[in-house]
Amino acid sequence: MSRVDAQQRRTAVWMVSPALVIMFLVAVVPIGYAVWLSLNVYSVRRAGLSHFVGLTNYWNALISEQWWRAFGQTFLFAFTSVALEVVLGVAMALLLNVAFRGRGLLRSVLLVPYAVLTVVSAITWQAMFESNLGLVTGLLRALGLPGGEQVWLAEPGYAMAVIIAADVWKTAPFVALLVLAGLQVIPGEVYEAADLDGASRWQAFWRVTLPLLRPAIALAAIFRLLDALRIFDLPFVLTKGSNGTETMSMIAYQELREQRLIGQGSALSILTFITVMAVSLVYIRFAGGNIRDVAEEKS
Repeated sequence: MSRVDAQQRRTAVWMVSPALVIMFLVAVVPIGYAVWLSLNVYSVRRAGLSHFVGLTNYWNALISEQWWRAFGQTFLFAFTSVALEVVLGVAMALLLNVAFRGRGLLRSVLLVPYAVLTVVSAITWQAMFESNLGLVTGLLRALGLPGGEQVWLAEPGYAMAVIIAADVWKTAPFVALLVLAGLQVIPGEVYEAADLDGASRWQAFWRVTLPLLRPAIALAAIFRLLDALRIFDLPFVLTKGSNGTETMSMIAYQELREQRLIGQGSALSILTFITVMAVSLVYIRFAGGNIRDVAEEKS
């Protein structure tokens, strides 16, 4: 290594160091403190009660029926909502990629649900499914369809369906935006070649568009999946976690804030963090290779 290269490397280290220190203070320190709290029985009410208990809080969480129930409900919500969002997002992106009058306005309108605060959208959906005056229940009654007399947010299954619908309404535009960006970079020559080969529109979509969209779809899916596994605000506002809508983040919040069990709540938070990290690693292990392969093919 030459003297100039060494000097440039030292300069780069000094320039990057402040950002690394900030990242360490913002991310690593709080996580480390949460891990320490999870290894203790920690009381904010009684002095002298706090003491080290090792992995006891984790063991209590893992043998708890509440944790596994919330675990299953979280994954049910995450995989169902993300699957619907990907399908709807791809459909909306394909529509918005077609040239027509007013396309720019429609693209702007499409982003409105994603721009609305989650709490605001949750309150809106709560009002829509109110048993007596709700827009959806009233419309179902007027049309004589099933569900008009149903108290949607008060029964298992129905409550989860409302939460999934609210999440899909809000975040499908985000998926559409990412997929639309992927569509914009597909060269027109590949479609011309497919047309010369006699491919139909469906064949061109299935054999040309969809394979080239895999990186964009994979990226959108992992973003949404990791976010969905941490879901808290929608079920908190709509049902308070009742009627089969309790999630991992919600039970951690209940232990920390409502029960004031800091050690147990911290353990649940760390378990949620580990779960999300494990899912991301598995996803990147299988989907990441596909993204690299597609990138190499395009290059």
